[in-house]
Amino acid sequence: MSNSNLSRRAVIGGVLATGAAMTSMSWAAPLHAQGLGLSSILGKASDSALDKLARPGAFYGDEDVRIGLPFIGRSSGLLGSLFGGVSRLGLLDGFIRTLNSAAGTAAGEAKPIFRTAIDDLSFSDVPAIARNNDGGTRYLRQSSNDALHGKLDPLVDSALGDLGAHSQLESLNRKYSWLAAAGLDRRGLTNTVTDQGLDGIFTYLGREEAAFRKNPLGNVGGILGEIF
Repeated sequence: MSNSNLSRRAVIGGVLATGAAMTSMSWAAPLHAQGLGLSSILGKASDSALDKLARPGAFYGDEDVRIGLPFIGRSSGLLGSLFGGVSRLGLLDGFIRTLNSAAGTAAGEAKPIFRTAIDDLSFSDVPAIARNNDGGTRYLRQSSNDALHGKLDPLVDSALGDLGAHSQLESLNRKYSWLAAAGLDRRGLTNTVTDQGLDGIFTYLGREEAAFRKNPLGNVGGILGEIF
């Protein structure tokens, strides 16, 4: 093989290698930027969602996220009928309002928990996240739900105690034998309020994420404008 042929091959190889490297860099940069943009949006969305839910009466006032007792409206048979009847009569309304207030109190203290979870996300599936208006919220729940539940639980338990929900439950269990028979104790109460409270937070977070995507603020808007 002639030296000229070898030279041409070397030049072609160099061009191809350079092109591959540039292609790799061109994909890596926007993916990294997408991760930064989505993280910023999620952080702002979580702060906004938690601020809204921390307002007095927010959980109770929104039927989409209102905290309820187990079985009320969710079970058939005698137990479900008893709970449903009591709910309609308003005998437990004050107690249920207290549960919702506790969820709101916990939401107001949960910003650092959600910010840390968002900062720890790897955004390994950025294209799928970017396609959905609430893609980041879905990804956060999929990746961090159990960890967030574990950190929100003590906040809820503390709020329930401070607002008197635990003592209310003990009084109600003594007053209504059928309520005691349902087996709802302090641990079960904290768990169900945490479960439903987390559902509500993610509902609001998804709404806020979609809103921020439509009208991104500050530098985040510039990043997303370049990407999409």
